[in-house]
Amino acid sequence: MLPVPQASSILASLGQAAFLWDLIADTIAWSDNAGAVFTDIPPEALASGAGFARLIEPSRSVRTDTLAQSASARGDEGVPYRIEYGVRASTSAPVIWIEETGCWFAGADGRPVRAQGIVRVNNERHARDEQLMRLSRHDPLTGELNRTHLVAALAESIEEAMRFRSTCAFMLIGVDHLARVNDAFGFDVADAVIAEVGKRIRAKLRAGDVLGRFSGNKFGLILRNCTVDDTNIAAERFLAGIRDEVIPTKSGPVSVTASIGAITTPRYARNADEAINRAQETLDAAKRRRAGSFALWKPNVERDAQRRVNIRVTDEIVTALNERRIVTAFEPVVEARSRQPAFYECLVRMEQADGQALLAPDIVPVAERLGLIRLVDHRVLELAVAELAASPNVRLSLNISPDTTMDPDWWTSIESLMQAHPGAGERLIVEITETVAIQDIDDIRDFIARLKNFGSQIAIDDFGAGYTSFRNLRKLGVDIVKIDGAFVQNIARSADDRAFVHTLIDLANRLQIKTVAEWVQDEEAAVMLREWGCDYIQGRLIGLASPQRPWAVAGDPALPAAG
Repeated sequence: MLPVPQASSILASLGQAAFLWDLIADTIAWSDNAGAVFTDIPPEALASGAGFARLIEPSRSVRTDTLAQSASARGDEGVPYRIEYGVRASTSAPVIWIEETGCWFAGADGRPVRAQGIVRVNNERHARDEQLMRLSRHDPLTGELNRTHLVAALAESIEEAMRFRSTCAFMLIGVDHLARVNDAFGFDVADAVIAEVGKRIRAKLRAGDVLGRFSGNKFGLILRNCTVDDTNIAAERFLAGIRDEVIPTKSGPVSVTASIGAITTPRYARNADEAINRAQETLDAAKRRRAGSFALWKPNVERDAQRRVNIRVTDEIVTALNERRIVTAFEPVVEARSRQPAFYECLVRMEQADGQALLAPDIVPVAERLGLIRLVDHRVLELAVAELAASPNVRLSLNISPDTTMDPDWWTSIESLMQAHPGAGERLIVEITETVAIQDIDDIRDFIARLKNFGSQIAIDDFGAGYTSFRNLRKLGVDIVKIDGAFVQNIARSADDRAFVHTLIDLANRLQIKTVAEWVQDEEAAVMLREWGCDYIQGRLIGLASPQRPWAVAGDPALPAAG
C-alpha cells in the first residue's frame, strides 16, 4: 500500500504553495515548497504582508483591497476570494504571474483578521489572456490597432483637441492598385505588401501618433498637435517612405505607392464619423488625380451646394416614384432616306408640383450617384412595355444604366412583363452605354443573350466616346450603334468629325450593324449621313422629345423627307 504523501509534496507537484496570513501581526507562514513557486525571491520578503506587497504589480494593495471589498463574514464562516497579480524581486527581474485562491476570516468587529489559501504560478494563462486582449485590439496582419480601436482613439483625440484648443490631423493612407498585386502574385504577397507598408509608416511616426489598419488596403493615422504645415510635411514623409524602395516578397520585389487623404480636426470635423467620411472623400479625390498623391480636405462652396441639390433631388425622385410622377417622353428616330419613323426613344422625365418637368440630364446622373437609378429604370421599363402592349405597331428604345444591367430584380421584372405581353419584346430596343459595354464585356454578353431570347434588339449608345472596338461589337452581337452626337452635330463644319463619322458608318455597314446618328441639327448634315449609308437619324432636325404619342394620332403623316 502506497504511503500517504505530505500535503506540501502534493502542492509542490502541482506547482502550488499554501499560506496562512495573520493580518493582526502581519505575518505570513508558507508551506515548505514556497521557494519553488517564488523563484529568486528571498524568504524574508515573503514573511509579512507588507513585505510581500512591495513585490506585487500592478497594485501593491491588491490583496488587502480584495479582502476589504469582498462580502462580509458570518460567524466562523470563511469568505472565499480569488485574485491575480504579478510579483518580482526587482524591476530587472521577469514578472511571475500568480493566481491566489483562499478564504479570510473575521474578528469580533467583522473585519479580516486571518486569511489562508493557495497560490500557483499562472504565467501561461496570463500570456494567453494578454494575447487575446492584443488580438481584440490589434489587426493580426500588421500588429497595428484594428478599426474599432482606431476610431475610438480618433474620437478621443478630437475631444482632447477641442478641450485644449489644439489641432490634430487624421489621415487615410491607401495602397494604390493593390488589386493588381493580388492578380499578379496572389493574396499572400498582397498581405506581405500591406504588412511592410505598415512598418514603413510606423518608422516615420512621432511619439504620440496613433496608427491603425482602417480596412483592407487603408491605414488610419492620428497626428496629435499637428498644424496644416506639419500635415503637408508629414504626408510627403510617409509617401516617400513607401515609394522609395521596392518591397521584397517571396515572389520577387514589388514596387508600390500610396495616396493620402487628410483632414484637420476639430476645425473641419468635430467627431470621428465626420473626420473619417471627409478623409475618405479626400483620399478618393487624390487617387482620381494621380496615384501616389496627397490631398487635404478644404471647404468647397460648390461641392456643398451640389450636395444640397443632390439631397433635394433624391427626395424628389423617391417622392415622384411613389406618386407615379416619373413619366416618359418620346423622341423620334427616322430612316435616313425616307424620313419614315423607325422607332421612338423613351426618355425619362419627372413631373414637378409647379407643372415643370425635370429632364433626363437632371435626373439620371444624380440617380446613378445615389443608387436610385435602378428604381427609375424599373419604372421606365414598366412604362415602355405598357406603351408597346397598347400600340402593336410601335417600336421603342430605352436606356439602361450600368447598375441595372447587373440587377436581378430588373430581370425578374422584364421576364414577368414579357410573359404578360407576348410580342412586346420583339419591338423593344435596349440601349447600353459604350462605357459599360467595354468594361464588363463578359457580363454584358450574357445580358445581351438573355434579352435576345425575348426577341429584343441591342443598341450601343454614345458610340465613339469610348474605346469599344468593332470586334467587340460583333462579339457582343450588337444590332445598332448610336454615334455620339458630339461628333455628329458639327460634321458640316469639321473635317475631322466628318472623317470620323464617315469611317464609323462604313465599318458598321461592313459588319451589317445598323447606325443611328444622334444630334442631327440641320439638313446639310442629314444629307451627308444619308449619302454615307447611315440608316437612321435623330435630333433637332427631326424633332425633340415630347410627352405626346405621335403614333396615336389618326392618319399620322410621315415626317418631312429630304428636299
